[in-house]
Amino acid sequence: MIDFPARKARRRSLALFAALGLYVSIASAQLPNDVPSLAPMIEKVSPAVVNIAVSGSVKVDNPLAQDEFLRKFFDFDGQNPNGKREIEAAGSGVIVDAKKGYILTNHHVVENAEKITVTLSDNRSLSAKVVGSDEGSDLAVLQVKDETLIQMPFGDSGKLRVGDYVVAIGNPFGFSNTVTSGIVSALGRSGINRDAYEDFIQTDASINPGNSGGALVNLRGELVGINSAIISRSGGNIGIGFAIPVNMARSIMDQLVMFGSVSRGLLGVNIDDITPDLAATYGLHDNSGALVKIVGPNSAAEHAGIQVGDVIVSVNEHTVRDSGSLKAAIGLLRPGEKVAVGVIRDGHPVKINATLGEAPAKVVRAAPADENRGSAPLDPAFEGAELANNESGKVPGLLVTRVEPDSPAANRGLLSGDVITKVNRLRVHNLGEAKKAIEGSRSIILEVQRGGRNQLILMR
Repeated sequence: MIDFPARKARRRSLALFAALGLYVSIASAQLPNDVPSLAPMIEKVSPAVVNIAVSGSVKVDNPLAQDEFLRKFFDFDGQNPNGKREIEAAGSGVIVDAKKGYILTNHHVVENAEKITVTLSDNRSLSAKVVGSDEGSDLAVLQVKDETLIQMPFGDSGKLRVGDYVVAIGNPFGFSNTVTSGIVSALGRSGINRDAYEDFIQTDASINPGNSGGALVNLRGELVGINSAIISRSGGNIGIGFAIPVNMARSIMDQLVMFGSVSRGLLGVNIDDITPDLAATYGLHDNSGALVKIVGPNSAAEHAGIQVGDVIVSVNEHTVRDSGSLKAAIGLLRPGEKVAVGVIRDGHPVKINATLGEAPAKVVRAAPADENRGSAPLDPAFEGAELANNESGKVPGLLVTRVEPDSPAANRGLLSGDVITKVNRLRVHNLGEAKKAIEGSRSIILEVQRGGRNQLILMR
């Protein structure tokens, strides 16, 4: 029998299809009935995430209009050159109380808003009002009226661990109900805005402009964070996003709902992070805690007995990781609340009870020093400062007789009239003792007396 090429090719094709069919049948038989998917959880919680559209205006000052001649030359008269500029913005929000219509979002989403429109997942639009907004935490609470809202259950951000899977839901670049997934990259991030109260969850789940105010959800479908900020050079996602922990958000929300604003307790200390050098100098086991540099006069800290040089390691039994976490912990409490502060003092743990106040700490500046000037090249960090033995003063130590403006010494906080009493925790009476205390040390920590009060200055 003659086997023609066409017939041979056809038989090979039939054999190949038969083999593929057998492979598919075997593969299908090995697949589980329920392939792992986030879809069921997302379908359940997505209706609680809303789109927020904001319109408003901001005051705009035209510097040209301040000059009468330029105002007439450019025909500004009658045009209200120092009027308002219309703005539009968009973000996301999370329904957290369907019965009362409360929606959590970011302060920066609704800032300067005159009209707020909330669009639900079914494309219905509702008018919203601001219940309260707090710039310090970048949180705001809105309220809408609707009987068919679906809320997202609260989770516990305190139980999050680095490596936990999370999902971000929001409206990036106007694309509604966008879902991205990732993990918790880090916890307790702060320092993005020094004036804010920060304790961020860092995640690599894609967060982009428009995600602000949206939900960070765990795999149980619980709200664990409010997406707030990104680190980006281009304005898009590079895998570093930040969310406000839901435990912090709930505390702020309670105050906003009850009072319309947030009133924060103040301990009245100026603090700094613990670096490896500081940890070695103070004999600490690790870099956790916040170093007290200044104790404000008549502050809660002073009344409780907190001292300059104390390292605060806990508040109400919760660990203080750094200065940012201490600021956030105290900032969540109201004035008048009692707190248990754990400190390390001279290498020993001490428990201190304090009642938080409201008055900000004030630093009292000393009067100008006398004209008896001297200088000593202790270290480059002291450049611009002239020092002399405080022989005629009541407090033994080194007198800072002069500090040049914008010099390294001035930039580190030294002022004319300061009396340096300790260097690296060692009492000094003259320049020689100060030099010995600095020799071989990677850090330089001064304890100075200023206006009758002690404070720490970190020179290096």
